[in-house]
Amino acid sequence: MAISKVERLMNLVIALLSTRQFLSAERIRESVAGYEESASDEAFSRMFERDKSELRDLGVPLEVGPVGRHSGQEGYRINRDAYELPEIDLTEQEAAAVAVAVQLWESPELATAAEGALLKLRAAGVHVDPEAVVPASVPSVPARTRGSEAALGKLLAAIDEGRAVRFEHRGSHSAPYLMRDVEPWGVVTHQGRWYLVGHDRDRNAQRTFRLSRIGSDVTAYGPADAVRKPEGTDLRALVVRATGAMPVIGTATVWVAKDRGQEIRRLGPELEEREVGGRSGVVVEVPVRSRDWLARLITGLGPDALVLGPEDLRADVIGRLRVVLEETEVSA
Repeated sequence: MAISKVERLMNLVIALLSTRQFLSAERIRESVAGYEESASDEAFSRMFERDKSELRDLGVPLEVGPVGRHSGQEGYRINRDAYELPEIDLTEQEAAAVAVAVQLWESPELATAAEGALLKLRAAGVHVDPEAVVPASVPSVPARTRGSEAALGKLLAAIDEGRAVRFEHRGSHSAPYLMRDVEPWGVVTHQGRWYLVGHDRDRNAQRTFRLSRIGSDVTAYGPADAVRKPEGTDLRALVVRATGAMPVIGTATVWVAKDRGQEIRRLGPELEEREVGGRSGVVVEVPVRSRDWLARLITGLGPDALVLGPEDLRADVIGRLRVVLEETEVSA
């Protein structure tokens, strides 16, 4: 069975992370699973160039350097220091949450694939760094940020083949799905989320789509190699621009219950401790960039959050809560 693009990219990352030496393109072709399927040198070269571009778009720090001290041949590796996360200080509660997440998302399949990739590297004569810890080098991505795994695999396959795609997409988690017809240019990660960048044929414009809002039923169509990313297009810059912070248009004060509403607490400074309705909590000063977004966030917290001001935001949240109450069946 042919290896998918996702597996091939993962194998490439494992290979380039697991050795301090620069690996030549030919050595990568021989030792990294997925490239042996290339029908010719030209086909491998095209595939490898696309994969390098994909890794750079994903923010992977790919380095280029000489294969040997006296060799002019070019090789590749991943800068481990730039790739790995810096040391992070966590509270006891945060550390416990991370531990639970790790247990939930550990993948035996991923570990097996990583071990197999390292064995193949060693068999090919590549020096594998003994300090390389593969499970830590290839972290799992939480489900809410990675979107649909089925969608990701199908989108990457379509990008690799240069074909257009059709899929259902919604602008927010509460909005209905709408069919989109897109020429996919690439997939990029930004601030823990995955985004598809491409040309929307129906709107005749460049668009960015968050993968978590794309349905799993992605259909590639049309001839191969008909779609390619325009020369000089910086996918990461397009995503940053599309997801850039809106200007602050005001402030709000919001009470959140003790040990609740972490989403609100991260937005601004805590002003004071206060008890509301017999529950202890804190008052947070929140910058308002989108009143609608903030109202939806506060509404989702239910009794754990209370708008103290401004009055129009408070009325908006109360109105949304009333709608939820009217549409919810309450049994005795």
